Amino acid sequence: MNQTGKFLGTRKCDGFFAAQKERYFAVSFDDVRLVTDYSEILPTQTSLKSHFSRNVGLNTPIVSSPMDTVTEYKMGIAIAMDGGLGIIHKGLDPITQAAHVAKVKHRLNVFLTDPICIKSDDKVADILRMKEAKDYGFSSFPVMDNNGRIVGIVTSNDFEFCPDIENSFISDIMSSQLISALPGTNVMEAYSIMCKHHKKILPIFDDSRNLQGIYTLADVKRKITNNIEGYNLDKNGSLFVGAAVGVSADDRERAELLVQKGVDVLVIDTAHGNSLGVVEMLKYLKKTYSNIDVVAGNISEGEAAKRLVAAGADGLRIGQGPGSICTTRITAGIGHPQVSAIYECEKAIRGSGVPICADGGIRYSGDIAVAMGAGADSVMLGNLLAGTTESPGDVFFKNGKAVKVYRGMGSLEAMKEHKTSRQRYGQIEGGTDKLVPEGVSGEVLFKGEVHAVLHQLLGGLRAGLGYLGVKEVSFLKENADFHLVSNSGMQESHPHDLFSMNEAPNYRSPR
Repeated sequence: MNQTGKFLGTRKCDGFFAAQKERYFAVSFDDVRLVTDYSEILPTQTSLKSHFSRNVGLNTPIVSSPMDTVTEYKMGIAIAMDGGLGIIHKGLDPITQAAHVAKVKHRLNVFLTDPICIKSDDKVADILRMKEAKDYGFSSFPVMDNNGRIVGIVTSNDFEFCPDIENSFISDIMSSQLISALPGTNVMEAYSIMCKHHKKILPIFDDSRNLQGIYTLADVKRKITNNIEGYNLDKNGSLFVGAAVGVSADDRERAELLVQKGVDVLVIDTAHGNSLGVVEMLKYLKKTYSNIDVVAGNISEGEAAKRLVAAGADGLRIGQGPGSICTTRITAGIGHPQVSAIYECEKAIRGSGVPICADGGIRYSGDIAVAMGAGADSVMLGNLLAGTTESPGDVFFKNGKAVKVYRGMGSLEAMKEHKTSRQRYGQIEGGTDKLVPEGVSGEVLFKGEVHAVLHQLLGGLRAGLGYLGVKEVSFLKENADFHLVSNSGMQESHPHDLFSMNEAPNYRSPR
């Protein structure tokens, strides 16, 4: 590791992967186990800090997949609060996707520089309908006049005590005697003013009533009581969030809307990242938004990694066909087993400083340790996060068990619903009756809150670091080596020879 944090040397596992390649053999998760080593640390002493892209860090190396049954704003918020990163899927129309990004960015803003404002001549009923339609989790709004100057504030109390919702205007219920502060007011000063006057919202505006932003009491209290430890935050104290884009002309407009809402990283989301369309879109995004990181993929070969890094990628997404709902390898006859794919891509760009995200095939927490030992800086999860409270979709019962739908973006159902899914797999011509799926749809068991799932996954990763004697996950790739295991060896690794078994919260028997 040099002074810039770029690993330039050889790795313990180079010999292992060279031996597999010499016999034209590629490995995936069930083919290998990490070699244990001398340790002087406990799992609780380890650090899981890493990077998804050059400038987007992670407190925990977990990224949620941009799938319509995995990541919308609720998952984006939950993942970032646990130190990771959510990537909002592009099955949403561009305006809605951008709105989801905004919800994540606004969730924790101590100082909102772009609050949702309303007009004094708006009808109360119209604002309430807008709030419900857009699923806003707040009820306080700055009120502006037709010249764009702040004239009042409305809160949930004002709405609740409105005597005639249908016929009243915002000007009828707003508070025009404002408790406010001048630009430059810091968090502690804002908190003092809000406590003194019992106000949950503090507008900041200049002498000409030009609104600069607002403080909200809940976020200010969260900040000053340090109840955000472990959250994955940008320099302004907002949650990190990413969003997926494609490679069509429409996606340039999509990217613009996402950037306007404060997205931290754009993910070019395609099935075949080693293609002209991806390279051209990557170059366009880096030229147009030089301050926004762009992660490109999906790929599985070293030469593809070199090509995308040369084109300006700030991060790479590795994996073609390993996902539990993906049939690409069977349908198209292509693919590189995931652990070898991770290693070959990392080796190809070693020293570049471009992080790698391993996407697909992970079933257990130990697979995360294996992926990162092979060269990944983070892992992208779909199946393990689907079925949680925060994933899109409803819980329903099937065969007496609570389940939620989980489907591939290459499934027939997703392709029929989303034009972007058809584009992702290069199927933009003809009708939906001529689609060739590269994924399936099914159900997964309802798992409860995603925080509990992540607790188990990250606990297992920390255990892996402890067994290798590695204190920081960023050094795992340097110190990891592998055993090749037989089918009998993997069978031995699972619980066996039991009459019955009570499954643990972090383990389900393989089927």
